[in-house]
Amino acid sequence: MKLKIIVHKAEEGGFWAEAPALPGCYTQGDTWEELLQNLYEAIEACLSVDAEGIELKPEDKVLEIAV
Repeated sequence: MKLKIIVHKAEEGGFWAEAPALPGCYTQGDTWEELLQNLYEAIEACLSVDAEGIELKPEDKVLEIAV
């Protein structure tokens, strides 16, 4: 999967970034390296969904796919 990320310079220093394809997926970092690391973590968190609490019927299946 490829995502376009918009990186902004933060007023207080460092950077902040957003993934427009994933509403609400933002992160920041004091350095470029920290921002990149935080981006991977933020995107993973935005894409992960906990199936617990979702009522499933016996015939329902939960799939995990890579795109």
